[in-house]
Amino acid sequence: MKKFRKNIAENPLFYLSTAILLVFSLFIFLYTELFYILIEKGSVWVRELFGAFYLWLGLLCVLFLLFIAFSRLGKIKLGNSPPEFGRLSWIAMLYSAGMGAGILLRAVQEPVFMYLNPPIATAAPKEVIALEYTFYQWGFTAWAFYGIFAIVIGYSIFVKKEDVRLSSGIGNFRKIRFLPQATDLLTILTTVFGLVAAIGLGTTQIEGGISHLTSSAPGNLAPVMGMVLLICLLAFISAYAGVQKGIKVISNWNIYITVLLMFFVFFLGDFSEIMANFLSSFYRYIIDFVPLSIAWGDYDPGKQFLTDWTYYYWAFWLAWAPFTGIFIARISKGRSLREMILGVLLIPSLGSFFWFSVFGTSAFDVIAQMPNYNGEFGNVFTSMFVFFANLPFSEITNVIVILLLISFLVTSVDSAIFVLSMFSDKGKEEPNKKFRLIWAALILIFSEAIIVLGNIKPESDVLSAMQKFLIISSLPFAIFTGAMLVIFLVNLFRKT
Repeated sequence: MKKFRKNIAENPLFYLSTAILLVFSLFIFLYTELFYILIEKGSVWVRELFGAFYLWLGLLCVLFLLFIAFSRLGKIKLGNSPPEFGRLSWIAMLYSAGMGAGILLRAVQEPVFMYLNPPIATAAPKEVIALEYTFYQWGFTAWAFYGIFAIVIGYSIFVKKEDVRLSSGIGNFRKIRFLPQATDLLTILTTVFGLVAAIGLGTTQIEGGISHLTSSAPGNLAPVMGMVLLICLLAFISAYAGVQKGIKVISNWNIYITVLLMFFVFFLGDFSEIMANFLSSFYRYIIDFVPLSIAWGDYDPGKQFLTDWTYYYWAFWLAWAPFTGIFIARISKGRSLREMILGVLLIPSLGSFFWFSVFGTSAFDVIAQMPNYNGEFGNVFTSMFVFFANLPFSEITNVIVILLLISFLVTSVDSAIFVLSMFSDKGKEEPNKKFRLIWAALILIFSEAIIVLGNIKPESDVLSAMQKFLIISSLPFAIFTGAMLVIFLVNLFRKT
């Protein structure tokens, strides 16, 4: 007992976050209906009162990063050593951790939805509007949320020689009692909630794909639970091996196969139409970026649309920002702030834009050739598999999609395990491997509990409630992000 009390005293953050997650899981299990009602009402309240704040914060983050990159501050180098990873591996790891399975989940469904339900009314063709708004939700703003945390943490650990925890980046405010611990606790909880929501969505899509391929009834609990177990096990093995031997290898695999899959669709599609849509949509996205970002005038899709789509996306990116940003900082040692910012903002965004242009344009063409469109691409979990059924070698490509979904989820989970272990091990860059095991087990238990509860009481839709919970849990983090921008800028100017 004395040893246990000593361990708690030495590492209270780890034990407190673990206890909160276990109690939270128990509360959901015992009071499922109440949990759903609270989350439903709470998310509506947050979106009603703070929706515009989310939009302005996203625009501010993009402008802030561009200011840092193109000012003299952009020359600051993260450490004195050369980059630890080559540029291709660096891009592969940050993209796999930051987007991953999401681009497979939404590759067809989202552009098609925007095509059939144009969110804004401009003079551009509806194909361009559909892709432009998809770019907006997957582009600079998402990566700016990640980039903010990456530069704050990167500067703290490689320039100021402090530890990786976010409390290291709040300067003199660390002297305020309990603020550092509250900051790190909020980071851990937000990371876990965001990760569990992503695991739930990804494994449901995998199960939907397997059901589609085997012509079996979807919605079976056992395959989804087995998939969660497999993903968490593989993620633990990867995180246990470390960044160089585990995460880097799987991330590179993800990018190579994803690029091959994209070019397979690209060369089967209308080359000129895809390129025209990509360039036109990208041009419109750039010139419309500011009014899109604040939903101004003709670029306001309406509160209901923003609630269903953009606010949720911004909350999701914010929920992923802590661990993704910290992971990006960890793998960016040796690079300048300018290189890291421009790399994080531009390269993954352009890759996503071309990806959505290829799949979106090809899906538009498939719809145009149908005698009647009956919502074949409307299901977010099966749309990708239905799409490939219209192309040659669908049996092979659909299997590849399932393997990629698993692999992308693994790289997201192993990155989160690694970062959570860093927090638990007092901010060490190479955390003790026992923490990697513990966090893998906690994420597995929490994910399985949410999926089981969603199956037991489908009328409450606990997985959907977890997504809505992100909007609530990310609110204090959104406020903290705004404050962190100011603190970080003040600290930078004081040191330079």
